[in-house]
Amino acid sequence: MPQLIIIAIIILVIIIAIVKNIKIVPQAHAFVVERLGAYKSTWSTGFHIKIPFIDRIAKKLSLKEQVVDFPPQPVITRDNVTMQIDTVVYFEITDPKLYTYGVERPLSAIENLTATTLRNIIGDLELDATLTSRDTINDKIQIILDEATDAWGIKVKRVELKNILPPKEIQDSMEKQMKAERERRAKILEAEGEKKSQILIAEGHKESAILKADAVREAKIREAQGEAEAIMLVQKAQADALKILNEASPTDKVLQLKSFETFEKVADGKSTKIIVPSELKPLATVATTLKEMMNDPSAE
Repeated sequence: MPQLIIIAIIILVIIIAIVKNIKIVPQAHAFVVERLGAYKSTWSTGFHIKIPFIDRIAKKLSLKEQVVDFPPQPVITRDNVTMQIDTVVYFEITDPKLYTYGVERPLSAIENLTATTLRNIIGDLELDATLTSRDTINDKIQIILDEATDAWGIKVKRVELKNILPPKEIQDSMEKQMKAERERRAKILEAEGEKKSQILIAEGHKESAILKADAVREAKIREAQGEAEAIMLVQKAQADALKILNEASPTDKVLQLKSFETFEKVADGKSTKIIVPSELKPLATVATTLKEMMNDPSAE
């Protein structure tokens, strides 16, 4: 009976040991395993069993992209301006073995490397260039860090300058400069607006004068055209009358009658003197006699 209890205890201990040494590596993770203190292997995602008292999980790593926000670092520009710059580094572990054994405290190593690289780059730039060249500085730091950390099993994906803080007096000077620049631009915009307004008003007056002159000219043209058309109609009517008269082959009596009508109209005029050609005098005499007879009451 005691032997059975001992056997049961041994079996239970073996089962517990096996269960405790069963390891499941999650997705996007890796375990670095050592055997008797030396690197044995890197476990990827899945089911694994380690040998008790012989194998040891030296490090559990996440293979996801990681973000590290480093505190502000003092840097000096080429024109001797001291400012505070903090950086954000995005990286991922590409080789768990190199990350585990390549460098002591990898995050601290990345922070120090970022600070020294940043000082070297900013030291070659003046203040204005530093404030306007964020993208260039980011790219330079990323390239240098990526090359340096490749031996540590790290891939630097991106580097961003989070804040650039110049000294207080320089910030005040920059704010005054920006305010003056904004006021200058506002005055320029106001002057340009006034100029455009005056130009538009002048163009409006010009167009109005042109339209008025065009209207007067058009009225005169139409008036002249109307008079010309009236004269043409009168001439045409006279020509038509002569044509009809010629086509009718009038007799001498009809012509004499027409002559009498003409002299009647002349006699009704306001002229005091009438000059008649010699060849028309007989006709004129007859016309005058007829008029006197018509105006004499006793003739009735």
